[in-house]
Amino acid sequence: MTVLPDLLAAGLDLVIVGTAPGLTSAECRCYYAGIGNRFWHTLHEIGLTPIVLRPDEYGRLLHYGIGLTDLAKGAFGADANLKPEDFDRMRLRSVISTTSPRIVAFNGKRAAGSFLGVPTQKISYGRQQTVIGRTAVYVCPSTSAANGHWSHEPWEELARAVKERYTA
Repeated sequence: MTVLPDLLAAGLDLVIVGTAPGLTSAECRCYYAGIGNRFWHTLHEIGLTPIVLRPDEYGRLLHYGIGLTDLAKGAFGADANLKPEDFDRMRLRSVISTTSPRIVAFNGKRAAGSFLGVPTQKISYGRQQTVIGRTAVYVCPSTSAANGHWSHEPWEELARAVKERYTA
């Protein structure tokens, strides 16, 4: 069972990968719906969306060249409650290879570490050396309200990379 459907299309500029939907997102079937989640405000503040979208408007991201998915498609809840078997690395690698976005960005070190097979403490924010096919990989701080180590800077770096295509 998939908790939230992927929001994907071929050739997107950016696909953002979360760990798994939180409880509120699972209940309302909308990405990043938890109270206090910085996701929608962050996308607007860094210039990737012209307005602050509501969680129920997540489908509009495709108009801006942005897709969404999660590493754990059949689970939801706090990261601390997820089990390693909830994560489907092969599915995500296949999705990225098939849709071939320019950039994939992990919304948090937990998703990135689980996908890359690296302990979270060994992951730094920003562009990674790893690529998936021709897709660049970035890691940004989790936008979850539960994240006590928030920094806007890696999200701004990501936005610059996304916009590079249009200013070059």
